[in-house]
Amino acid sequence: MTRVVDDAPGARLDTRAAAVAVAGLFAVNGMLLGGYGGSLPALRAKLGLDSTAIAILLFLAGLAAILTMQVGGRLADRYGARPVALLGLPVIIAGCLVVGFAPVYGLAIAGAIMIGLGNGAMDVAMNAAGVQVEQARRRPIMSRFHAFFSIGNFVGAGLILVISGVFGLGGGAVVLPLMITMAVIAVATLWPLIRLTPRATPVHHTVDGVRTKVPVVAWLLGLMAIGYGLAEGTAVDWASIHVTDVARVDPAVGAIGLIAVSAFMTLIRLLGDQLVLRFGRRAVVRFGGICAAAGYLIVITTTPLPLLVLGWALVGFGVGMIAPQVYAVAGHLGGGRVLALVVTFGYATFLMGPAVTGFLVRQLGVQHAMILPGVLCLVIIALAVVLPKTDDGINPRQES
Repeated sequence: MTRVVDDAPGARLDTRAAAVAVAGLFAVNGMLLGGYGGSLPALRAKLGLDSTAIAILLFLAGLAAILTMQVGGRLADRYGARPVALLGLPVIIAGCLVVGFAPVYGLAIAGAIMIGLGNGAMDVAMNAAGVQVEQARRRPIMSRFHAFFSIGNFVGAGLILVISGVFGLGGGAVVLPLMITMAVIAVATLWPLIRLTPRATPVHHTVDGVRTKVPVVAWLLGLMAIGYGLAEGTAVDWASIHVTDVARVDPAVGAIGLIAVSAFMTLIRLLGDQLVLRFGRRAVVRFGGICAAAGYLIVITTTPLPLLVLGWALVGFGVGMIAPQVYAVAGHLGGGRVLALVVTFGYATFLMGPAVTGFLVRQLGVQHAMILPGVLCLVIIALAVVLPKTDDGINPRQES
């Protein structure tokens, strides 16, 4: 069972300060990943890549993330989430710079792998910290943490349009200034995050000296994570390319697809905690699956730019409701161990799933490739039955 977060040995957590710090981790992580995802059309143009090359790049980054999710989850249980999250961030920053300066495909792959390595560890750790803060508060807050990730995504993707407009850059020329700008912003946040991020006591999984088993429901939550991981990952990594190719616009304009995803994902996550209090996690997740499936239907069947943006906005609005609730339930049911398992399913698919989409793009075209994530949104609706209707009994009693 997860123990209460401590701000210092023997001291009770200042939940407000801890929430601000964890939100900062989510925000800077989201900015780096949003800018990286939004830059893929420009990187493709810069290095003369095709869809298969992009898919391979994403696939290798995903493999790297899977590795560090497993290691990071164990380290977060043993030493607390704080050091794991703070060590992962500089690795992501360095990876973005390598991608930005890469003159050839091989170096771009190296940078993407570094981004995956850093993000795998940071992601599981910051989610573990978020669940512990929610436990200490005894009120939902995970949606707001994920909202800050989405805000970061929005900023990262928006920087592409800002840099393109201010400096008059198009195509692949925007990649390097974008990565340098994001690196400078992220480095500036390091010291405040080091100072403010709370310590967390280690997570133990024993009762009377006997190690407890992973609950069966954790594996069903993992199946849900696969569904929304592919749906959200495809939106983040392929929305820009999809809009660019289907609407036949410049890559800088195509970034509007990711901006729409991020903006509406942010909106619903800012409202999500109140919706959970009123309707329960199960109803919120089911409604999110319906919205996301409708959005994918639009991007599969239409071509005008305004309709494509509407479709991606619906996808963002829908998937934005799902991950915070599934992660919160996982963390409350089994602490960091179950959370790590579900995060691995979700973010491994989030990172590697778009690579699968990339292979489908080559075989079916970018529009028809969106059928798979759309279908998985329907699967999420069915699996939501494993979630509790209300939070009664979800927050375990805090241990001292």
